[in-house]
Amino acid sequence: MSEQVMRAGKLDAADELAGVRSRFVLDEVVYLDGNSLGALPAPVPGRVEDVVRRQWGELRIRSWEESGWWTAPERIGDLIAPLVGAAAGQIVVGDSTSVNVFKALVAAVRMAGSGRDEIVVDATTFPTDGYIAQSAARMTGCTLRPVTPAEVPGALSGRTAAVLLNHVDYRTGRLHDLPSLTSAIHAAGAVSVWDLCHSAGALPVGLDEHGVDLAVGCTYKYLNGGPGSPAYLYVRRELQDRFDSPLPGWNSHAEPFGMRSAYEPAAGALRGRVGTPDILSMLALEAALEVWDGVSIESVRAKSLALTDFFLECVTSYVPEGRVESLTPSAHEERGSQVALRCDDAGDVMKRLIERGVVGDFRAPDVLRFGFTPLYVGFADVERAARVLGETLTGTG
Repeated sequence: MSEQVMRAGKLDAADELAGVRSRFVLDEVVYLDGNSLGALPAPVPGRVEDVVRRQWGELRIRSWEESGWWTAPERIGDLIAPLVGAAAGQIVVGDSTSVNVFKALVAAVRMAGSGRDEIVVDATTFPTDGYIAQSAARMTGCTLRPVTPAEVPGALSGRTAAVLLNHVDYRTGRLHDLPSLTSAIHAAGAVSVWDLCHSAGALPVGLDEHGVDLAVGCTYKYLNGGPGSPAYLYVRRELQDRFDSPLPGWNSHAEPFGMRSAYEPAAGALRGRVGTPDILSMLALEAALEVWDGVSIESVRAKSLALTDFFLECVTSYVPEGRVESLTPSAHEERGSQVALRCDDAGDVMKRLIERGVVGDFRAPDVLRFGFTPLYVGFADVERAARVLGETLTGTG
C-alpha cells in the first residue's frame, strides 16, 4: 500500500463532511466535473415526481398558490443567500446566467449615472459574459474596456460606469480578490458586478460583508441544481430602489395581475424577475439545496483546499516530471475549487481517463480540468484520480 493510499484513508476517516456524500446519487466513478455539472442530490427525484404528478397533475393551476409556486424565486433565493454571504431578501432565482448578467450590467450602467460611459470587463472571462458585455455597451452607448482582473485598479477612472468580473477563472481556477477589487471599484465611483458561477457553493463569498453591488451565478455546478437549473441575481439591499432592469416583465411589476399598461417595479429583489418562473427546474433546485442542511461554507472551503492540495501532491508523486503543468495557483488565497493541468495531448488524455472511471473535462487547446466538490468527493477519490492520470500518461494502466 502506497504512502498516498494510506494518507487518503486517514484523511477520509477524519473528514467531518464524509457523511454528506450519502445525500447524493453516486456510483464507483470518480466524479471531478462538478464545476461543470454537479451530481444528483438524493432528494431531487422524489420531489420532481411530486411536482409533476401531484402539484401539476392534480392541483394544476391551484399550485401557484397552494404549492408556493409563485413565491419560489425569492424563497429559493433566500436558501442560496447564506452560501454567498447575503442576508435574506436580496436574491431572486430565475432565468439563465447570461440573462442575469445582461440585467445586472445594464442596470449597473443606469445606476452609475451621467458622465460615466465605460464598462470594464474581465478580459479572461467566460465567453458569454464577454458577449453580453459587448451588447450591453452598444445598447448603453458605453465603450467596452477588457482588462485582466489584476489590471482593474489601474484601469478605473471617472468614466467607469460598471465593472464585470469573475470571482474564479473558469480555465485556471484562479480566485480573484473580491474584497480589494470591489473596494477599488467603489473608490472610483463605479458599480461592481460579480459572476459567482465557479465560487458559489465552493468557498465563502461575503457579498454583504464586502459591499458587492450586484452579482449573478448559476446553480448547476457546486449548488447541484441540475442541467439548466435557473440562475440567480443578487441586488444589494441599499440599491434595490434604484435597480432599473432592462427586462421589465410582468412578474416584476408592483401589481403583476393588475395588467396595467404602465410599468411600475415591485419593491426589493423582485425587480429582478421577468416572466413566468420555470417551475419544474426551480423546484428541483429547491430540493437539491437540502443537501446543505447543517453544512457550513467554511467547512466546505477547508476541505476544498485540503482536496486540491492532496491532488497536487499525488500528481507530483504519480505523474512523470514535466508531463503536466499546473495552471492553478498554489497559494490558498488565490485558488478556487478546481485544478487545471496543462498537458500536450489533453483531449485524448481526458477521453482515456473517462474510460477508466475518472471524469474531469477538457478545455481547448491543452487543459485538463478537475473540479472538487467537497460535499461528495473524498480523499480516496483524489488519490485514485491522480494515480490513473499517472498510469495513463506513462502507458502503464
